Amino acid sequence: MDDLDLFENLRAVENLEIIEMDAEIVRNSREALNPFQLFYFASLFLDLSDRQFIGMYRLSKDLCQIVIDMVRPFMKEPSRQSALTIERKVLTALRFLAAGSYQLDVGENSHSSVSQPSVSRIIEEFVNAVNNPSIFEKYVYFPRNFEELDGSRQRFYNKYSFPGIIGVIDCTHVAIVPPKTEDNLYPEHIYVNRKGYHSINTQLICDADLKIINVSAKFPGSANDACVWNSSNVKTFLKDLHENGHASYFLLGDSGYALRPWLMTPYLDPAPLSPEASYNNAFCSIRSTIERCIGVLKMRFRCLLKHRVLHYTPNKASKIINTCVVLHNMCITDNVPLVDVDEDEIIDFGIYQTLDEALLNNRGMVDLRNPELSSGRHIRDQIVQTLFNN
Repeated sequence: MDDLDLFENLRAVENLEIIEMDAEIVRNSREALNPFQLFYFASLFLDLSDRQFIGMYRLSKDLCQIVIDMVRPFMKEPSRQSALTIERKVLTALRFLAAGSYQLDVGENSHSSVSQPSVSRIIEEFVNAVNNPSIFEKYVYFPRNFEELDGSRQRFYNKYSFPGIIGVIDCTHVAIVPPKTEDNLYPEHIYVNRKGYHSINTQLICDADLKIINVSAKFPGSANDACVWNSSNVKTFLKDLHENGHASYFLLGDSGYALRPWLMTPYLDPAPLSPEASYNNAFCSIRSTIERCIGVLKMRFRCLLKHRVLHYTPNKASKIINTCVVLHNMCITDNVPLVDVDEDEIIDFGIYQTLDEALLNNRGMVDLRNPELSSGRHIRDQIVQTLFNN
């Protein structure tokens, strides 16, 4: 027996041992499964290196197992030997989220081998499970008490020496196929954004570590960023916080948002080398956090990229976006790296605003009639006076 034969025999023994351990677990918990599926799942963890596994499924092997256990109570267990296991369903769904919306390609992948209709059903089952409030709200939540607010504010201050910030906000467009023209609930025309393609305008708020603390993925592409924000529960929460005397917490947003005491924006065209220009420089550095967050989210789960296009109704597409946000946060917490990313690739992340919007939201002509804008200007000027007027 040569060295190659010996190696293959040892590998076979290792695989059999893993299959036997998995089979024992299955026998203790549910009906015995198809041995091929057990071998398939075990061989993935053996045959793929950590980097290859992350490249294919975006999660580490340990984190993948956590996700499988997490969604198991909300997914249908196989009722016969030929049915797909939950493990295989999760891997198939993860591959779709990582690769894009081409279900046939996912189904024909050598590590999936699942028909296109089955892939579609698997994706729906998986995203419904992750969108269950008991899962979603565990991983995506705005600071829920003063301890969490203070913690988020302190992390921003530790990184940027800028007081008061608890999050950075922006919107990004996720491309979808046009809904049916005659659809009364989701009329096609309202999903056309200003760049001419159909999308969901998705609002994201992230913390200093790129973790997404709020997502709103329910507005059509024609809705501008300010419209999405004005309907946000976070806006209501922060406004109430300020009205009750807790004025040391605010978000950072670009000039597409209206300046308010709870949402700081940059100055428009400050004089060079002025304190206001120094404020803007610091502001842009901090605001890049949300741009990097959106970039990481879309590079990790490429089904969200403009040129991949989600082939789903707006409601299902929104659930897919939410699912990617949950998995993104899990990856951030576990420090899962991005792999196989071409840094030279030019990608449209769907972040844009027009100069007209910036002028509309930040010009001073309504200052005297809007006490919230006046208060926002006062707080911003105080920051400049304290940090940049030396």
